[in-house]
Amino acid sequence: MLNIWGVILFLRLSWITSQAGILLTWVIILMSVTVTSVTALSVSAIATNGRVISGGAYFMISRSLGPEIGGPIGVVFSFANALACALNTVGFAEVVRDLLQEFGVIMVDSINDVRIVGVITVTVLLLISLAGMEWESKTQILFFIVIIVSFSNYLVGTFLPPTPEKKAQGIFGYRSEIFLANLKPDWRGAESNFFQMFAIFFPSAIGILSGANISGDLKDPASAIPKGTLTAIFCTAVSYLVISATVASCVVRDASGNISDVLTGNSTDGCVGLACNLGWNFTECIQSQSCGYGLVLGQVSGFYYLITAGVFAASLSSALGFLVSAPKVFQCLCRDKIYPYIGFFAKGYGKNDEPLRAYLLCYIIAVAFILIAELNTIAALISNFFLCSYSWRPSFHYYSKWTALFGAVISVVLMFLFTWWAALTTFCIIFFLFGYVNYNKPKVNWGSSVQAGTYNMALSYSVSLSGVEDHVKNFRPQCLVLTGPPNQRPALVDFVGSFTKHISLMICGDIITTRPQDATGWLIKWMNKRKVRSFYTPFTADSLRVGARNLLQASGLGKLKPNTLVLGFKANWKESSPESIEDYINTIYDTFDSNYCLCILRMMDGLDISDHVLLLSNIKPPPLVFVADGVSDKGDNDQIKTFFQNDQGKKTIDVYWIADDGGLTLLVPYLLTRRKRWHSCKVRVFIVSLFYPCDKRLCFYCQHPCFTNLEKSIRFVDSVAPFRLYDEQQEGVSVQGVRQSAPWKISDKEFEAFKLKSERKVRLNEIIRRNSQHTALVLVLPVPHSDCPSALYMAWLDALTCGLHCPAVLIRGNQQNVLTFYCQ
Repeated sequence: MLNIWGVILFLRLSWITSQAGILLTWVIILMSVTVTSVTALSVSAIATNGRVISGGAYFMISRSLGPEIGGPIGVVFSFANALACALNTVGFAEVVRDLLQEFGVIMVDSINDVRIVGVITVTVLLLISLAGMEWESKTQILFFIVIIVSFSNYLVGTFLPPTPEKKAQGIFGYRSEIFLANLKPDWRGAESNFFQMFAIFFPSAIGILSGANISGDLKDPASAIPKGTLTAIFCTAVSYLVISATVASCVVRDASGNISDVLTGNSTDGCVGLACNLGWNFTECIQSQSCGYGLVLGQVSGFYYLITAGVFAASLSSALGFLVSAPKVFQCLCRDKIYPYIGFFAKGYGKNDEPLRAYLLCYIIAVAFILIAELNTIAALISNFFLCSYSWRPSFHYYSKWTALFGAVISVVLMFLFTWWAALTTFCIIFFLFGYVNYNKPKVNWGSSVQAGTYNMALSYSVSLSGVEDHVKNFRPQCLVLTGPPNQRPALVDFVGSFTKHISLMICGDIITTRPQDATGWLIKWMNKRKVRSFYTPFTADSLRVGARNLLQASGLGKLKPNTLVLGFKANWKESSPESIEDYINTIYDTFDSNYCLCILRMMDGLDISDHVLLLSNIKPPPLVFVADGVSDKGDNDQIKTFFQNDQGKKTIDVYWIADDGGLTLLVPYLLTRRKRWHSCKVRVFIVSLFYPCDKRLCFYCQHPCFTNLEKSIRFVDSVAPFRLYDEQQEGVSVQGVRQSAPWKISDKEFEAFKLKSERKVRLNEIIRRNSQHTALVLVLPVPHSDCPSALYMAWLDALTCGLHCPAVLIRGNQQNVLTFYCQ
C-alpha cells in the first residue's frame, strides 16, 4: 500500500478531478485498477507456481515464461522502478520548495530548488537502503502511520464547517450542487485531455509489484504475495475513489483565495461560476485563468500541515520502496547471465546479500531523472515502462487467457495513447532485448511455460499433419543418419545437416552393441554446441542390421518420419569379417525393401575420427579430450571442423545419372546450393549415352576401345580375390559344402555373370576421376542387386568412388517422384 500510495495521490489527484470531473476520474482510477489487477492475478498465479526467492517479479516471470520474456522484463522493470523512485522524489521536492517559498526562502530558482532538494533526498534514501532491510522496514512503518493520520485528518476536514477563509479558497462543505457541477470534465489548457490525465495518474497504481520485488525477504512468498498484493490494490483503489468523490463534493473548481470576493446583497449580475450561488464572486480570476485555489486537497483537511506530512510520507515511502526494489530485481537479472557486461552488479554483500553496486546504479539513474524536475513529464514516461512490463501475460489452467489477453492489449493501447514516441522507444528496446536473448539462447532450464506451450503446439501440429496427404511439392529428405556417437563422425553429421537444417527432419541413430548407454545427454549437448538441428536416438541391438531395421520401422512420429537412410561408407571392408560385410550390405537391401531412399557418404580420409577423440565413459566429459590437432582441456567445447563447414567457392557439384530414381539425386545438390557455403557452386549432370564416343558422353554400353577390360583392372580383381571361391581349384572338396559354410564367397559362375556390370563400375570410376578432378562433391547412383554376393557388391561401391579427391555420395531414391517439374 505504501508503494501504491505516492506523490500523485496528494499533489495531482484533486487536480485531475478538477480537470476530468468525478465520472471520468473514476473511469481513470478503475481502468488503472483493472490493468494492475490483471497483472496482480498473473503474478499471484506465478507466485504459487514454484519456489520464489530473491528477484521478485523478474524471478517469477522468467522462471515461468523463460529467459526470452523474463530478460527484457527484468531490464525494463528495473529501469521503471528507478524512474518511479525519481518521480516520488521530485514530488517530495516540489512540496518542500513550496513550503520554503511560503516562508520566503529561495535557494536558486523554482526549478533548481527542486533539483537540489531531490538529489539530497534520494541520497538520504540511499543511505537508509544501504543500512539494510531492518532500517528500511522501520522507516516504512513510520511512513504508514503518518499517511493513515493524514487520511483521517482529511476526512475529518471535509465535515468541519468552512470558515470565511476556507470559503474564499472554494471550500463550502458537502453540497449536492457542487457534486453535480464537478461530475463532468472541464479541461484546462491545450494539452489537457482524458489520456493526458490518465498518463499522469497511472503511476499511482504502479507499486503493486513492490511486495513481490522483495520476495527474498518474505517468509512465505507464495502465500504473502497474492494476499498482500490483491488486498493492497483493493484498499488503495477505494481510497482513491473516496478522496476524488469527497473533495469534488466540497470544493468548487475555481477560487481566488481572496476573502474580499464575498458577495454583498443578493445581486449576482455579471458573476460567473458556481460560487455565485454560494455568495462568492470569483469571476475575475476565472476569466483571467489565474485562480490559485479550488479543488485542492490540503486546504480541505482539518490541519493543513498534516496533509503536508502525508505528502512527505507517501512520496518518501514510495521512493524508498522503489529504490530498494530496482536493485534487487537487477541483481537477480545479472546473476542469471542473460545479458553480457552486467555481471559486475550481481555481487551481494553482508548476511542479507545486499546489492550495493546495483543500489549505486539505481541511485545514478534516479538522480539523472530528478534533474528533469518536471513531475508530469516523468509520470508520462514511467507509465510507458510499467505498462510495457504489465503487457506480458502468463497462462495457467485456473486463469482465464482472455482476461490476460485483455490486460495485455489494453496496456499496449494505453502506451500509445499516452505518449506515442515513448511507446515506440520502449518497444524498440524490448524487441532488441528479446531478440538478443532469443538469438543467444542462454543455457538455462527453468521449466518455463514456454517449454510446455512449445510441446503442445508441436503435438497439435504433428497430429493435424497426419491427416494431410503427401504431395511432391512438400517432399523433404527426412534423414535417419547412422552416425553412431555423432561426435565420432562429425563429417557425416555436417553433410546431412547441410541440406536438412531448418527445412527437414534429421535423426542421428546410434546402434549400440558394446558401448554403455550413458552418454546421451553429453552427445545432445555436443550437437547443440555444433548448432546441428537433429534428434539423437540410441538403440541397443546385437548387430548393425538388426538395429537399423528397428530404427527404420520405429523412428519418427506421424508425418515426421524418416524416408532416407544415410550411413557412412565401410572403408575397412577388405579387413573386416565376412559377417560384418554381410551385415552392412543387408542393411542396404533392407533400406530398399522398406521403400526408403539411400545415401552413403564416402570421405577419402574416412569418416570415423574415434582415433582422435577419446570415447566417453560417463555422462561427464573427461578432463582431457584428444582432438585432431593434439590434446585439449576444453571437454565438450571442442568442435572439430570438417569439409562441409568450409566455403566451397565456385566449384561444381557433379551428378552422374545412371538411372531414374525419382529425382532425389538432383534434389539433394539443389538443396545444398541454397546454403551459404555452397551457393556459388554449380550443379553438373552427366547422363549415360549408348552411342556417342567416350570423349563426349559417358560411354558404358558401346563396344568402344575405351571400354575397360576387367582383367586389366588389377585393383578391382585384387579387392575381391580374398572373397572368391575359385570353384575349379577345389580339389577333393565339395563346392556345395564350401558354399554352405561360407555363403559370402563369390563363385566363378557369379563372378562371370556379373563381369559386365563390374566392368561398368570400373569404367564409370575412370570417367568420374577424369571429369571431376576439381569438383566439390560427386553424387552417383548405385544400382541395387539383391542376388549379388555381398562382397562383390561392396567391391562395386568401392570401385565407383575410389581415387577421388573430394567427398563422394552414393545416393539413390525409392522411385518416388520428388521433383516438381511435372506436378501441378
